[in-house]
Amino acid sequence: MARDAATAADPILDGLDAMLPALEVLYKDLHSHPELSMQESRTAAVAAEQLRAAGFDVATGIGVTGVVGLLRNGDGPTVMLRADMDALPVEESTGLPYASKVTATDRTGHDVPVSHMCGHDMHVTWLAGAARLLAAARPAWRGTLLAVFQPGEETAEGARAMINDGLFARYPKPDVVLGQHVMVGPAGTVAGRAGAITSAADSLQIRLFGRGAHGSMPQASVDPVVMAAATVMRLQGIVSREVAAAEAAVVTVGALQAGTKENVIPDEAVIKLNVRTFDEGVRARVLAAIERIVNAEAQASGAPRQPEITALDSYPLNVNNRDASKRLVDAFRAHFGADRVRETGAAPASEDFGSFGTDWRVPSVFWFVGGTDPGVYDAAKKANRLNQLPVNHSPKFAPVLHPTLRMGVETLVVAARTWMPA
Repeated sequence: MARDAATAADPILDGLDAMLPALEVLYKDLHSHPELSMQESRTAAVAAEQLRAAGFDVATGIGVTGVVGLLRNGDGPTVMLRADMDALPVEESTGLPYASKVTATDRTGHDVPVSHMCGHDMHVTWLAGAARLLAAARPAWRGTLLAVFQPGEETAEGARAMINDGLFARYPKPDVVLGQHVMVGPAGTVAGRAGAITSAADSLQIRLFGRGAHGSMPQASVDPVVMAAATVMRLQGIVSREVAAAEAAVVTVGALQAGTKENVIPDEAVIKLNVRTFDEGVRARVLAAIERIVNAEAQASGAPRQPEITALDSYPLNVNNRDASKRLVDAFRAHFGADRVRETGAAPASEDFGSFGTDWRVPSVFWFVGGTDPGVYDAAKKANRLNQLPVNHSPKFAPVLHPTLRMGVETLVVAARTWMPA
């Protein structure tokens, strides 16, 4: 693939063409060997070896399986680049020759299929490539580089685990924290925005308690199935009736579990739901409404005890620093051209990336790199079928290798260089 003028002008990117075949091999290897959240031992070992080969000081086992590489290169700013490593309990159906056939035991003891249907294998490959390019061209920049390979993003625990394991005490405070994600969009483009970039997310489990009885004698019961059904229907009114049209929220009930036999009214029912919001005030109102509705429906049903509401996981609102975002967008436009740098809306997906910048109290910027074949994307757009393209977490999600591999490495290098000039 021919290099564009901007790529050729940056000495750090001189070795990218020669590196691409090795990065493709690395990506396919990671894709074929996915690991569940907080179980990323093999992936972490691969990441650590990539960093050691580039000359980084490497620490492993931070936050269970996290990896950090430190490269000091004279006086200058400190930049943190982050990639997440974990895969999903999803059976891959891409049909790729290197598709995952892996199964693993999850934390509940169940055997599940595992695959990289969110693109974290691409993220690891990008950061490995960028780290090696920057290490090989030290005369072209100065400062300190932190390369962080994070576990457990899919369960919202990896960033917090690394922080709680002393990440901030062990490493210099960065001037900026940078990260990116492969998403549906034309490969060869980058998209982002100042302000909120990904939503806050809260997952809850609700246990509703009733009184069991024979199915032929419902008058002897307090039916938790009916209680759960009424609760689910009432929850749908939160977004449509309690959130203003100019605001945004999503309340999704993903599981309702009750009973095992058709003629037995069970003692309890379980609801699992997910909330997405882009404003802390909206988040607080939605969570309060859920609690109010759940308790009210239980009381209206005559439940023998109050429901139990348990938080399963929680992602912070991910907010891009405005000044740092402008600085980065200007650098991207200068390098790639304005036609390849797009502004996007806030994504309803969620990320724990924001924890690093928020807790360290430093600016952070997160952006998206397109991974869809441009021809496929354009055809779908013309046919008004963009919503039919396989998205992250779909069993068919498969970023096109080229130019996605190149683009993600370039964006990380350009971003780091924005704060670490020669």
